[in-house]
Amino acid sequence: METDPKLTELHLGGLGTNARILWDRVPPETEAFSEDNLLIFSTGLLVGTAAPGSNRTVVTTYSPQTKLMAYSMMGGFWAPELKHAGYDRVIIRGKSPDLIYLWIHNDKVEIRDASHLHGKGAIETEECIRQELEEPYAQVAAIGLAGENKVFFASIEHGRSSASRLGVGAVMGDKGLKAIAVRGTKDINVARPDELMNLSEEVMGYIQDREDKPVPGVMPILAGLGSPQEMKLVDEEWHTQNFMWGNSRKRLKDYWNQEVEEKWRETQEGVRTRLISCYNCPMRCGATISVPGLSTYMMKCFSKLTYTMAAYSDLDFGFKIAQRATEYGVDGFTAPQVMAFALELYEAGILTDEDVPGMPSDSEGRFFWLLERIVRREGIGDVLADGVYWAAQRIGKGAEEYDHNTIKKHEQMPIKLGMLNPVYYLMYATGEKLNITQIEGQFPQAPFPTVEEREAFVKDWIHVPDEKFKDYLLKWEPRGEFSNPHYPTVEASCDIVDWQEMMHYIDDALGICAGLSSFPLKPPYHIHNFPAFISAATGIDIDEAGLWKAATRNRTLLRAINVRRGVRREDDKPPENHWKRRFPELEAQLLDAYYEKKGWNDQGIPTKATLHELDMDFVGEDLEQRGIISDGQG
Repeated sequence: METDPKLTELHLGGLGTNARILWDRVPPETEAFSEDNLLIFSTGLLVGTAAPGSNRTVVTTYSPQTKLMAYSMMGGFWAPELKHAGYDRVIIRGKSPDLIYLWIHNDKVEIRDASHLHGKGAIETEECIRQELEEPYAQVAAIGLAGENKVFFASIEHGRSSASRLGVGAVMGDKGLKAIAVRGTKDINVARPDELMNLSEEVMGYIQDREDKPVPGVMPILAGLGSPQEMKLVDEEWHTQNFMWGNSRKRLKDYWNQEVEEKWRETQEGVRTRLISCYNCPMRCGATISVPGLSTYMMKCFSKLTYTMAAYSDLDFGFKIAQRATEYGVDGFTAPQVMAFALELYEAGILTDEDVPGMPSDSEGRFFWLLERIVRREGIGDVLADGVYWAAQRIGKGAEEYDHNTIKKHEQMPIKLGMLNPVYYLMYATGEKLNITQIEGQFPQAPFPTVEEREAFVKDWIHVPDEKFKDYLLKWEPRGEFSNPHYPTVEASCDIVDWQEMMHYIDDALGICAGLSSFPLKPPYHIHNFPAFISAATGIDIDEAGLWKAATRNRTLLRAINVRRGVRREDDKPPENHWKRRFPELEAQLLDAYYEKKGWNDQGIPTKATLHELDMDFVGEDLEQRGIISDGQG
């Protein structure tokens, strides 16, 4: 089926178009493991072009864990290969009675038997398929045992990247689809190639300039560009002080010292074969990891510490268990939290020896033991395989009190901090991605200590969509918003979140890596040069206002999809103990103001007036017919 040009103009591509397809084709009452549920693999609008970092695959479906719309992104080479094969997306409906894989080679599309791949690891499956096809350049996205067994946090692995969050791998397994292999050799045509190349060279030049001039006064992972380059960096003092994973829920401020840092450096450099990049990207955010005695695997950005901190162990353990977890195909954020949750329950006596027969006594052994049972859904693993929220409901006996970190039934990044941060409150509470790293960015996470540092930062801050953001930063004192009665906390927080969200939604529609746009400070891509890239690549005439409107349309559509599935104001709340000090009255004001800025009512439902302004009357009519909004609203 040809891509509808009208939908491209409205939603650009990637996440936006996926959301529209899901809205149009899948009724809101559809369950995740229904034949009618769709699993959509989509490229972004700029994927495969000369634009650096244009390589993202967006996987969209309904989540078995949250029951809401799920979307998860992966980098690597899969999406560009699909574009070179001549396709914008692959849409999977129904279920196969037998395990199969899909082979796409330009115009030839085959459904192939995958019974011989049953139970194989995700990375092992990729290599088996390449050998079977005698096509070493085929790009493969595959599930492991967790996906086959419909673990609610199963991932889809693709070598150096993965679509990990919200159970997209479980839906793939439910459909009987072990993998999708792609090989494409066609050209990708662009509207004005010379112009696009010039723009791309400007971005490359800016990346090099930023490499030589890191932002001072911020944590190492935010000083430069790219997704958090944790395989390049070893200074993890900030993370070890703030990551609070399940059974290690205590301050680790005394843990990090020079001796620990040197030990971690030796461990990391000992297993790190080389740093690696995704398609058409100069950044090296991942790494090839070779642990003695284990098969080689790729460590993605921001996943180095997850198992290490969950077990309160060392980095060597983290690299070992991450290799096995990657083969099994589980989400690197959720899986360690689920295991840590189980151990908290065991230590509290809620789970007993009868629930975990044969579990080792040491922490590392327990994590390996739990992982094996989760991916096979054996014993207590069958309960834990549904994630913390659902496991707590099934276990009962007070287990719900140990659900520290879920939002809308999904595990967030477990960072526990001191005083409420209003910007992060809104992002945690309202984000449809349910993953903070796909919402934050652009604006510094904390104020710079001195006026001179703040003035130096804003001097070349060309990325802001409005000069007011410079004023927000200049007036933001190190003591925090609460100490300055003249600081517009509510207004500023809503504006900042709106800007950050819009940049992420633009990235997710265009297929640009957030590490070169929406996540870092002062990135090469921003609201001012994106329209030129879109126009040069596609011929679509769009300006900054039009691009902002398209991103707003996509963000509003995702909200409407989840509203249609039951989301309301009471669902928009971070975990109770995410911050030590909370301000309920301020939080209510923040949510009210955010809803108003977005054009939603006090329950977080987009109004008919807003939907009309965004050319989405079809959504308003549907919500009205369902009695979700009234005729006179908005």
